[in-house]
Amino acid sequence: MRNTVIYFILILLLVGCFFAVLFIGNIRIPLRHILEILFTGQSSTEQWVTIVREFRLPKVITAVLAGMALSVSGLQMQTVFRNPLAGPYVLGISAGASLGVAVMTMGVGLTTGYIAGAVSNWMIALAAFLGASAVLFLIFSVSLRIRDVMTILILGIMFGSITSSLISVLQYFSNEHALKSFTIWTMGSLHGVTFSQLKVLAPCVLCGLLVSLFSVKTLNVMLLGENYARSLGVNIITSRLLIFFSTGILAGSVTAFCGPIGFVGIAVPHICRMLFRTADQRILLAGSMLTGAIVMLVCDLITLIPGNGTTLPVNSVTAFIGVPVIIWIIVRNHKMASLM
Repeated sequence: MRNTVIYFILILLLVGCFFAVLFIGNIRIPLRHILEILFTGQSSTEQWVTIVREFRLPKVITAVLAGMALSVSGLQMQTVFRNPLAGPYVLGISAGASLGVAVMTMGVGLTTGYIAGAVSNWMIALAAFLGASAVLFLIFSVSLRIRDVMTILILGIMFGSITSSLISVLQYFSNEHALKSFTIWTMGSLHGVTFSQLKVLAPCVLCGLLVSLFSVKTLNVMLLGENYARSLGVNIITSRLLIFFSTGILAGSVTAFCGPIGFVGIAVPHICRMLFRTADQRILLAGSMLTGAIVMLVCDLITLIPGNGTTLPVNSVTAFIGVPVIIWIIVRNHKMASLM
């Protein structure tokens, strides 16, 4: 009953934040006109139709998809490695996806003369997925030989540093236009995603979420330890590959179009654990999707605070939410360790 009430409250918050993002902006549009535009596609003011349908609606859909994808990928990584600090940003998965995007936007432009705009959305998404998967493969290979989760976490950070170094090399040799575009992209943004890009982002995120749903039972078993999972007939290697595929496509697709967004993947799963007071992945998966979408919508609202057409980079906002949660996790674990 308690979980049902929490789910109901989260859904209400999600709907409220959804319409708040559509409503708040440099040009104030009455809520009844927003509803009219959403359901009929028409309004007495043609400018309002363009603003809502071409700018605000893609942004709000992107925020929902990005929040769900990053939160679920963080939940999966924390469960697989049984480490509260694991997440796509910390493990270097987002950095790997960034390297894929950098190769397509700056590297391809360097070798063939094409600029970033000439690269199709699907190619960018594929490049980001391959980059994220490459880092995941390295982490997976290490995890087969090293069982210490903290060591794996540190190596993930090192892999992220290596990919960042490769990106720096590409930046050094890229032309001015590609460098400027990529630098702005690295700050993270939900505002530049168009409907044509959503046609790529949405299927990728939905595919990753669907795979994660099929992995829920496996994740619950893996919480009890790999030896116990093997005793129940679970193929650990196959299960991990499936989970890593889901994480790669979720984190990679979001990074491809929104930039490397940090801290959401780490913070949201812990917020859900505090709300639901359970480790059951079935409950946490749904809770993470709802909470992640809400967090991203709230972050987008905060980016609009400066006004006058100026928006903050979304990464600067997610850090304010994620860093306190990480500090709280470290302090709590230290206290628990000192009591033992």
